This record gives sequence, C-alpha cells and structure tokens, in this order.
Amino acid sequence: MAQYHQFDALVVGAGGAGLMAALYASKSVNTAVISKLYPTRSHTGAAQGGISAALGNMEPDKWEWHAYDTVKGGDFLSDQDAVDILCKEAVEAVIDLEHMGLPFDRTADGKISQRRFGGHSNNETKQPVQRACHAADRTGHMILQTLYQQCIKNNVRFFDEFQMIDMIVIDGTCRGVVAVELKTGEIHVFHAKAVMLATGGFGKMWKISSNAHSLTGDGPSVALRCGLPLQDMEFYQFHPTGIYKMGILLSEAARGEGAIFINDKGERFMERYAPTMKDLASRDVCSRSIYKEVRAGNGIGGKDYVYLDFRPERINKYFEADGNPRRVDAEYIEKRLPDIIEFVRVYMGIDPITEPVPIQPTAHYAMGGIPTDLDARVLLDENGAIVHGLYAAGEAACVSVHGANRLGTNSLVDLIVFGRRGGKKMAEFAKQTEFLPISQEVHKPAEAMLNGIRNNDGKEHPGQIRKELQLHMDEHVGVFRTKQGLEAALEEIRGLKERYKRIHIDDKGVQWNTDLMEAWELGCLLDLAEVTAISALARQESRGGHYREDFPDRDDKNFLKHTNVWSDNHMSYKPVRMGRYQPTERKY
Repeated sequence: MAQYHQFDALVVGAGGAGLMAALYASKSVNTAVISKLYPTRSHTGAAQGGISAALGNMEPDKWEWHAYDTVKGGDFLSDQDAVDILCKEAVEAVIDLEHMGLPFDRTADGKISQRRFGGHSNNETKQPVQRACHAADRTGHMILQTLYQQCIKNNVRFFDEFQMIDMIVIDGTCRGVVAVELKTGEIHVFHAKAVMLATGGFGKMWKISSNAHSLTGDGPSVALRCGLPLQDMEFYQFHPTGIYKMGILLSEAARGEGAIFINDKGERFMERYAPTMKDLASRDVCSRSIYKEVRAGNGIGGKDYVYLDFRPERINKYFEADGNPRRVDAEYIEKRLPDIIEFVRVYMGIDPITEPVPIQPTAHYAMGGIPTDLDARVLLDENGAIVHGLYAAGEAACVSVHGANRLGTNSLVDLIVFGRRGGKKMAEFAKQTEFLPISQEVHKPAEAMLNGIRNNDGKEHPGQIRKELQLHMDEHVGVFRTKQGLEAALEEIRGLKERYKRIHIDDKGVQWNTDLMEAWELGCLLDLAEVTAISALARQESRGGHYREDFPDRDDKNFLKHTNVWSDNHMSYKPVRMGRYQPTERKY
C-alpha cells in the first residue's frame, strides 16, 4: 500500500529554485518539498563565484547592460522579455537575500561587494564590469543555507531523501507525484494542486563533468515520459576550468580576481581569441579556445590540458600589462578564493599560490530543459498551451534566459528570480482551485516499473552502460560536434537503451536500495542523451555552447528558433522572442 499526502503546493527538489519557490508559496498556502538529498546538499551549494545584479556598488552599472550581456552571451537565442525580467528583478532578489541574512562580502563602506565575471561588461566602454555579488567563493552554499533556514521558519514541510519516480498528469493537469522513500523503499503519493519541478541538471551524461553524482535529469526525464516536450536540449555548456581528469569546477571567480590561461609556451593565449575580454570571455569561447590550443600542439607537455595561473606575482604582471592598477598578494587570493585554493591542494596535491593549475573544459550546465512561460508554468507545446498546475524552475527548466550559452553567475540569478515568480504563481493558483481527484491505484505503474528493474534477470550491468554512455557523449556530443559523430552517438545511445532493457541489479531489497535507484536514474540519462543528440544533429549551425565543425557559422536565417523534442523523437520549432537587441557578430 502506498502512503498518501496532500498539500496545496508541492516542490520537487531542494536547491535554490525549489527553496525559493517553497518559501514564497508557503507565505499563503500549505507547502511541502520532497528531495532525494538532504536540502543543504543540493547542487546549488557547489556554485562558488557569485550572483550577478547590476547594483553598481563598485563602479557604474545598469540592468540594461546586464540584459545585453545575457542576450549576447546566449548568442541571441535568449527570449528577451524573459531576460529583461531576469536582470531587472535580480537587483530586488539579491537585496531580498541580503535581508534574509545572507552574509555577502562587504566593501569598506558596508555595501555588498562585487567582482568581475566572464562575459559581464560595461556596454559603453566594452570593458569588464564588477557585477557578481559574492560570499567568498561559497555563494551558492550561503544561498542554500539562508533559504533553508527561512523555509523552516515558514513551516515548509520537508520530505528528505524521497526520490520522485513519476508524475500524475491527467487530462492536461498535474495532480501530484509518486515518490519512493529511500530509507524504507515505500511508495508515497503526493496529491497537490500545484507542483514545481526543480530537480536540477543532467551533467552525468558526460564523464568529465562538474556535476554531482545525483544530477541525472529526473524532472526533465519524467516530464518527457509524461508526453511533454523538452526545449533546446542541444545547448549544453562546457565550463573551461574543470580540474584536469576530474571535472571538479574551479569557479570563474578565479579569473574575476585576475587568474589567466596559459599554454605550454607560457603564452596568455586568450588574447588571440578574445582581444577585448581575454580570459573573461564567455564560457563557450574560452572552452573552444582551450581545445584549439590543444589541437595546435600547445597543450601542456603535448597533452589535452592547459594551465590556470593563480600565482600572485604573475597576476600582478597581467594587471600591469592591462593597465589595471590593482595588485594582489597571497593573503588576498587565499581570502577571496578559499574553497578553490583548497580544492586544488586536496585533489591535485599542488599549491596554486606557487604553481599553475592543470585544467580542461568540463560538462557543466544545461541551457535546455522543461519549457516554461515567464511565470514558470510548464508549456505543453510550441503554441504556448500550459499544463495546468505544473511549474518548473532552475536548471531543470528552460524559460530561455540563457539562450545558447549561459553567462557565469546567471544560474543563481535564474534560480532566485524564477523560483520566486513560480512560488508566487503556485500559491495564487492553489488558492483559486480545488484538489482534483486521483485514483487510489495511481502509483501502480511506477511501482511496477521499479519492481521490473529490481526483478529483471538480464545480464547487463547498469554501471557499465553508464560508463559507455559517458564515453560516447564525451567523444561525440562535447565541445566540438559533427554530423558523423552525432550519428555515431545516436546509434550507440539507442544500442545502450536496448541493453538497458536487459539489466540486472545485485541488491533485491527495499531499504536504502541505491543499486535500484541508480539503475532508474540511468534510464533518465539515456532518455535525455538521446534527445540531446537528436536536437544537436538537427541544428545545422554553430551557436553558443553548440558548435558544429561541419557548420561553423551561426545561421540566423534558418536557426534563430527554439527546438522542442518529444520522447518519440518528434521535433518542432518556435520563434525566439526578440526585443531591443538584434543578432550581431559576437566580438570579444
């Protein structure tokens, strides 16, 4: 027998978007959060460098400049009405966090301190601007802690370590979700008037990834299986500074404080690729530039990585060469980047204060996901029809503020701004509607699916399938893509999906059966990998994080549009909502 619960508003996922939505929904309706992790272990906590808002505390700034940088960084695929909301409301949202008690770093006169970040500029001088508000290099961690405390204060009900495995969608309305309590293995049905999916990304499709093991795309995959489309799945961001071979992220905050890329010859090579922004160019530009250096034989020792140089005496030389009056020392770097410095020392056994750090691009962030409108309501098709009672926010969603490539720090802005908007709308909707009926047997299909995995007597091991998936995605659906490679990836992924039908797991129990849940998560990754490759194959151009070597130019005539893809591989397109900014050549 399944256990039944009933709430006005239900949030799936306890990262920044989920907690912000729950906080604002709970101000007026009975609200619950289910999460497969303890909330403060959510991946928002890994965001290091900052959250951007045009506060202008350090130098002149405007939200319109932030909006232009976001549209330009997204290679003009961003919906500009959504971008305006993001950048306008970022200022209020950051101040909101401050009032909740988030311990931002401060200037000498007590204002929120801000630092430079890749792709953020003064639209008049074209020079980098200090826009990223920060709490050392633990900004995401501080956001999580602050929001979790506020949710507890506001009597949000938490169901920690519950894994969503199905969504209840009947006659075009979402009426709740089905979940497994990991501790007991029991099935729980959560009946709700309004549901938000805020389950995060799906970077574990790739081997070299900054994503935690838990980021398996549960929300987008469940939505896909329920007949909903996913949008812009071909656009995935590869962050340029992952620790070599591990993918653990070293935040852009390092480059905001003055660190730079150097190749085997000791050259500051970004001057060749982005002469104005240099090492603070957007992430797609930096990642491709690193690989171009490697291909040219300029990787360190002829290998597939370059260096990130933190050494204070070298940073000061770079500042001097750029005409920047700033100077730093070891104490300053240690204070501003404590976690980044510690990561390098722990995981690499080197001291970045005295030695350059080996880095390579790492799979980092999904620009695509569950399509939503400006109020986080999930869209049913390209015509704007909505799924009543269903919302999505954060990396699981695609309101398309990020377009083809997300600017650094805009992920945290997205979480806070659209999490808050979604939470408010969920509460409004819940107060205006009644609980719609669900069957007492509504959990049976999900229960049968799990039992099918548990009792399958095939010969294939899920761990091996996951390993092969990641290798194929790294090789063919990474920073550089071709028709031949994408077709090979699709063939391999579909072969893996066939093998997935014949898996077996060793643990047949019910309590804390991580073997079972990881096998279920593998199914999510396979579904999302397939639609990612399909979307990438169909987009015959290069734009943002999607770079086709066989179509190296951006094609606004044929591809200035969003992709929608369904589980049956059907695709459709819808236009980008333009605004003040028309596509121009990207210059850095």
